[in-house]
Amino acid sequence: AEEAKRQLSSFTKDNNPTTMSSDIVVERLTNDLIPPFAQYSGKESYFEGNTPLSKAVGYIVVLGFGALFSVFTTAIVYVDKKFKGNANMTSEHFNTAGRMIKTGLTASVIVSQWTWAATLLQSSNVAWQYGVSGPFWYASGATIQVLLFGVLAISLKKVAPSAHTVCEIVRARWGKTAHLTFLFFAFCANIIVTSMLLLGGAATVEALTGVDYRLASFLIPWGVILYTSAGGLKATFIASYLHTVIIFAVLVTMIMVVYIKTYSSDQVYTFLDWTVSYTTEECQQIYSTNPLNYTGPETSFFDPDKYACGPVPNNNSGSYLTMLSGDGLMFGIINIVGNFGTVFVDQSYWQSAIAARPSSAAKGYLLGGICWFAIPFSLATSLGLASTALMLPITAGEAGAGLVPPAVADHLLGNAGAVLILIMLFMAIVSTGSAESIAVSSLFAYDIYREYFNPDATGEQILKVSRIVIVVFGLFMGAFSILLAEIGLNLGWVYLFMGIMIGSAVIPLWNLMTWDKASGTGAVIAAWSGLILALTGWMVGAKIESGSVTVATLGSNPVMLSGNLIAILSSGFIHYVYSKFIDPQNYDFSELNTHIKLVEHDMSGLTEEEQNPDELRRAYRWITRRGYVLTLVLIIIWPLLSVPAGVFTQAYFAFWVLVSICWGFGATIIITLLPLIESQADIGQDLSGLWNYIRCKKGDVNEYAEEEAPKEVEEPVKEVEADEEAPAKNEE
Repeated sequence: AEEAKRQLSSFTKDNNPTTMSSDIVVERLTNDLIPPFAQYSGKESYFEGNTPLSKAVGYIVVLGFGALFSVFTTAIVYVDKKFKGNANMTSEHFNTAGRMIKTGLTASVIVSQWTWAATLLQSSNVAWQYGVSGPFWYASGATIQVLLFGVLAISLKKVAPSAHTVCEIVRARWGKTAHLTFLFFAFCANIIVTSMLLLGGAATVEALTGVDYRLASFLIPWGVILYTSAGGLKATFIASYLHTVIIFAVLVTMIMVVYIKTYSSDQVYTFLDWTVSYTTEECQQIYSTNPLNYTGPETSFFDPDKYACGPVPNNNSGSYLTMLSGDGLMFGIINIVGNFGTVFVDQSYWQSAIAARPSSAAKGYLLGGICWFAIPFSLATSLGLASTALMLPITAGEAGAGLVPPAVADHLLGNAGAVLILIMLFMAIVSTGSAESIAVSSLFAYDIYREYFNPDATGEQILKVSRIVIVVFGLFMGAFSILLAEIGLNLGWVYLFMGIMIGSAVIPLWNLMTWDKASGTGAVIAAWSGLILALTGWMVGAKIESGSVTVATLGSNPVMLSGNLIAILSSGFIHYVYSKFIDPQNYDFSELNTHIKLVEHDMSGLTEEEQNPDELRRAYRWITRRGYVLTLVLIIIWPLLSVPAGVFTQAYFAFWVLVSICWGFGATIIITLLPLIESQADIGQDLSGLWNYIRCKKGDVNEYAEEEAPKEVEEPVKEVEADEEAPAKNEE
């Protein structure tokens, strides 16, 4: 190899006197084991319109997996109903899952609902942009909302246990105007989240398989529609557990491939150092038509805004290996504000709180948040950092569309890696998609149909409306995501925008459940004023910064940050001032639940034992202390402790990677095993019932054991009695 390099260098100097090649670049290009890799020489983008997988694979995953999960989850729900004496699907059970979900499954569902396409794709994009700070701020900035929502989950169990939707609670406390206002924001949250699912999913399906993104946008929702409309929230929860297990299995695989099988943390550290050490001229050579025989800038297509090469702007020493990143911190703030909106305003999280049994709600949210942290943090610390360390020709456009993970997986594992990422992504899309579908159906059924069109609606009518809405919403979102793509909006843009649109509803909803003085009129004024101010400040910021208002200028970090902060802070300030000084209330929370009525009077999860005030008070204290402490650790203490490190040393980075690996493996074990352990009795009952059904019997195995056991004891007794009677008769 050394001789080949020497001859190549000699050939270059002797036969091309006008060469401007860097010896370092040439040396590394001719070594297949280190980046940059010669196999990508002359490539202007990683995928370049070529797909590693065939269209057939795309259709198999999108349609095949959707059908498979629909059949599987529907069958599980059917078995569960049949062998537990719960054969009739009521509207209450369809929309609340009986309010008896345990801690492990609640945590699994939270992880599943919070794992969007953006979680897998956008987290690696910010690692590609900002380095180690990107995965951390994505993970911490979106974990604290789940931890804090646990406080609202217990508050809901205390004051509105009969509720079906968050807007139902708004109506009961603040009246019709507030109800319509927050219904608008709730629908916006559902539409934005589903848009991101389909934008990221369709773009990745097209990049990996060649299936047109417009067709993928319509096909992806059908797998969700089938099992969600059939089994309701219970089917969604069961499917969510299966999806989460698969996502964590792929996550662990990718971590092992990057840091154990193929490279080590030390090698990745060295490669990241190399990436930022290249001069502009060397970057131009690497990204040129013929880097081994580079003649000058005229043959280069390098653009510092397009490729990850050279020092990172606004990072300490231009390094990827530092938490001191201006743009990374800015993204973190945007992430925190935006995700408050998509948790506190999204009906699917309220629905999970409603479905959880009171003793499980707080622990489920806390455990779910901690386990979810591993997905963006561990995945992006492996695949995201590897993308820049290996200097794959990923463009900013490809990164913004969420194509960093599939590119790295394809490079490291070939077609197998592309298939794994495609399956992982599909699991994330359908799990969150099903939660969003059931959330929208509940809002329509209870807050529009029953509230304004048919106040005396029966359970059967509500069930019918819920199922129709699930189908219509799936088709609408397919069309809407195509419209967004045609406008030119990608996953990254919509992700940064979401806080501007729904952030103004966050603090009023928090006050709804926790502050007796919160004014309904003030909440309406705050929500609408915050939205108007945020949109105005966002557009004015784009005009001031860039001189024009376009999709591109509106998508810059400083402009998005200003809009997000205005939304949440202005609405919070307005609501506080109005409630404190203009229209203070003195609301009695004990009255709230009396204004919410059940449909079929299904009291599951609502008995006195499950609504024990002392237990709820202890649960509230438990989640409040732990939620606040963990929030402080994740967004204040941890970042501050990493500041003295400056640019990470090799040992510090190795420890950072070790934390991400341990967190990933620990979360995988907990999320996989805990729901099974907690539900082993129910699983055993279902399996025994199914076994007896196959044998054409009724009941479960335990019942038969009880029936047959006495026979074995009685038979010998009868024989003894017969033997004793015989001599007696002979004596007579």
